Amino acid sequence: MSESSKDPKPTFCLDTMSAPASHLPAPSGYPIPSAPPTYEETTGINTYPPYPAPESGHGPNMKSMNPPPYPSQPVPAPNPITVQTVYVQQPVTFYDRPVQMCCPSCNKMIVTRLSHTSGALTWLSCGSLCLLGCIAGCCFIPFCIDALQDVDHYCPSCQALLGTYKRL
Repeated sequence: MSESSKDPKPTFCLDTMSAPASHLPAPSGYPIPSAPPTYEETTGINTYPPYPAPESGHGPNMKSMNPPPYPSQPVPAPNPITVQTVYVQQPVTFYDRPVQMCCPSCNKMIVTRLSHTSGALTWLSCGSLCLLGCIAGCCFIPFCIDALQDVDHYCPSCQALLGTYKRL
């Protein structure tokens, strides 16, 4: 016998772009892989043996076929859901200008009304002017300048004090 009539050896192609050769026999000792199971086999759908298609239920020997009634379960009554709306007031930072905000006293959207009062910066400025020699009344000028006084913010609707901006 010639060498070509003996057990044929598979030839392998080193071309990386070609598909693997499916016609090659499996190496000895390894089982030949089979096709993977179908979707129905893996999920268990339609695993019962097939039944013949039923004939129409309108023939002379056939009664009309209705499916058996399913036992109905009582539907639980829906619980009433109470919804509570919570408004969270963001902290308001007060400056020397009016602020638009929601008044916590009357719950109205307002722009604050300002009132200037003498504070630590006003008294410090007055004392500094006295030390410099402005004794003849000029030392009281800081009490007339709004930029040296503290600012109180009031609600224009309910007159509640909402906050204070202190210079010092």
